[in-house]
Amino acid sequence: MTTLPPPTTELSTDEARRIALRAQGFLGAPDRRAGVRGVLRHLGAVQLDTISVLARSHELIPYARLGAVGRKTVDAAYWTPGSDGAPHAFEYWSHAACILPVEEWPHFAFRRRAYRARPHWNHDLPDGTYDQVIKQLRAEGPLTATDLGGAKKTSEWWDWSGTKVAVERALMYGEVVCTERRGWKRVYDLAERAVPGTLLHDELDDAECVRRLVRLAGQSLGVGTRADIADYHRLRGEQVDAVIAESGLVPVTVEGWGKPAWADPAALESPPRGRHRTTLLSPFDSLIWERARTERIFGFTHRLEAYTPKPKRVYGYFAMPVLAGGHLVGRVDPAREGRTLVAKQVTLDGPKAVPAVAQALVEAASWVDCTDVRVERVDAPELRAPLTRELSHALA
Repeated sequence: MTTLPPPTTELSTDEARRIALRAQGFLGAPDRRAGVRGVLRHLGAVQLDTISVLARSHELIPYARLGAVGRKTVDAAYWTPGSDGAPHAFEYWSHAACILPVEEWPHFAFRRRAYRARPHWNHDLPDGTYDQVIKQLRAEGPLTATDLGGAKKTSEWWDWSGTKVAVERALMYGEVVCTERRGWKRVYDLAERAVPGTLLHDELDDAECVRRLVRLAGQSLGVGTRADIADYHRLRGEQVDAVIAESGLVPVTVEGWGKPAWADPAALESPPRGRHRTTLLSPFDSLIWERARTERIFGFTHRLEAYTPKPKRVYGYFAMPVLAGGHLVGRVDPAREGRTLVAKQVTLDGPKAVPAVAQALVEAASWVDCTDVRVERVDAPELRAPLTRELSHALA
């Protein structure tokens, strides 16, 4: 491990929180001219997930930062090629399955090489299927797994067909690219067609790739521990250790963190100022996707309960934290019934959170074309009437 210089900057807990909020696009005026593509490049990765309650997570993430940008506009911004025919993004394995800026394709060469070199998961690949999938994509692409011959052998989600195994393996290797989602199905094409020629290479060595991703993670986080930085693109801690000294990030200490931290030097140049966003957050938002960091920065414990048995859920199936004034002030577990946004369960961090939660609910309802909001349950019963009044005023 490289010996690092001692930290020269000490940050208070509040300073670190504000730096993180600005780095994630929640503090200061949003860059509306750069739009959704600007959000993607600023964050470096936008996580995808199958769950759709209020909207899908990759739609919620730009909404949280920009406001009511149209959902069709969001998808078009990710997937529609530019005037030169080049894509703006591609899907690959980063923090999880993520939409990534296309210019970062070369920096995932280390991961493509690792996939090619390691034993494969427990899906059988019938002889000749891989070559047949590549041949079909070359002749007919872009195609979904269904177009290629079917994604599943049975109705079970994990029971992939041979063609699905082959095309997913080709995706991991980098021979195939997911160029869009169509009805939530991946659309595959050959990388040689989908990735600009200047980017289509694996020439960068592992250290250069990881150094770039560590730098990007530091910029997107503003300030973070080794674990925070590693988690952003799911690197190993030792990979971070090997390049952190040459990444351009600077060592800092943060009050109360108890672990070494690094910051984007640009984030330290001027105190974060500006307007805070008030919004519902996807549980997969990069501001909060790592639980330990969320607890450290916001004093807020949160986990997704969608995969928790219903009797054991505390906050609800898809509880969305509410961000207001730079703090997490509550949670809402949403649903939709026609043109009504239903708050199945609302958890409030005291009476002061009521106006912010009402504002977040009304704005989210408007974004998904709902004209009413109905609250089913409030964890603190005495706050139900104040919340209902705030919602009535906001909807009037």
